[in-house]
Amino acid sequence: MGLITKNELVYTDYSWTVLNGDNPKITGAPDSTLLNRNEGYEMLYFVNAFSEIHNFKNKVSALKAERLIKEKVPANIHSQENIKLWLEQNWSEN
Repeated sequence: MGLITKNELVYTDYSWTVLNGDNPKITGAPDSTLLNRNEGYEMLYFVNAFSEIHNFKNKVSALKAERLIKEKVPANIHSQENIKLWLEQNWSEN
């Protein structure tokens, strides 16, 4: 189980639909897959994966990742890996 749950995400504008071929329980490290910042399952997975990679123990850190993705990561950055890199490079400034 991840650090945060669906009910703990701060933003409420997510879509929670699972389309054919989508698996809300996908596991693995962030990769070249595009991250849909409006899809709740994708954001929850990504935030929890990022939290695990960085060994976050505090939910505040996971929610900071959510906030940065929604508000600060440039819109032209789409892949999970590039969003992960942006977060790592800009974490202390935000």
